[in-house]
Amino acid sequence: MLIGPRRVGKTVMLMQAIQHLLDSGIAGSQILYAQMDAPLFMGESLDSLIRRFIEIHRHDPARPLWVLFDEVQYLKDWQTHLKVLVDTHRHVQIVATGSAAAALKMGSRESGAGRFSDFVLPPLTFAEYLSFSEREGLIAESVDGESGWPRYDAPNIGELNAEFVNYLNYGGFPEAVVDASVRADPRRFLKQDIVDKVLQKALPSLFGIADTQLLNRFFHVLAFNSGNEVSPESLSQTTGLKKHLIAEYLDYLEAAYLIRRVHRIDDTARRLQRTRTFKVYLTNPSMRAALFGLLHAD
Repeated sequence: MLIGPRRVGKTVMLMQAIQHLLDSGIAGSQILYAQMDAPLFMGESLDSLIRRFIEIHRHDPARPLWVLFDEVQYLKDWQTHLKVLVDTHRHVQIVATGSAAAALKMGSRESGAGRFSDFVLPPLTFAEYLSFSEREGLIAESVDGESGWPRYDAPNIGELNAEFVNYLNYGGFPEAVVDASVRADPRRFLKQDIVDKVLQKALPSLFGIADTQLLNRFFHVLAFNSGNEVSPESLSQTTGLKKHLIAEYLDYLEAAYLIRRVHRIDDTARRLQRTRTFKVYLTNPSMRAALFGLLHAD
């Protein structure tokens, strides 16, 4: 299972995996790629797709095969289907991706214990952003002569700070970093393709959320106060939402990798049981820039 936010490169990694298999001598007829949000596959089971794939190419039952399901969460009861595949097609290597992390994790833990392994692909770090934009030279790495530990210097701190501002505005997502047309209007790309689709299209109904407009408004409040300490009571007063809705919305937004809750801990690193306050952070600062305007150096 490869899970993570939208547009962080999960599909690209599948394409790279397919290219690696082809380069290593695996025949293309041994590889099946299916994008599960395509209308063509509506109502199809994963097992029926694999069986049809085997029949079309007349594969020997013991021949190694590779199957890649992209956006598997669009298939109802996908976890049950995948469990059956793992048990019945032991010669098939299966990779599945999805953006609705909690739906994936709930399913994998309930039906795939010991069968599935979850890998999370997060947004780019600042160091990865510099690598993607070919600006690694802004940080010079050397070795300290006395301690032997790595040492990092910024030959041009002004340029490095300017790139950090760019990173805050759009640098978490590879497509925004490498595509000049996206960089020209990062707010449009980030808001429409990442934030809006997750809030209005990408499976809020799985969590029993019917009013996506309320969810959207609630997310704007959290984004504006990213990094601040909040509580269900304060959020209820600010938004006018009932506490049970706030709990559902927080669960969904965290599941969709839009936010991260950080709870208080004691001196043994255990979570405090009685405290009701916690901090909410956006998983990537670019989303705040998309909602409220691009940041500048000041």
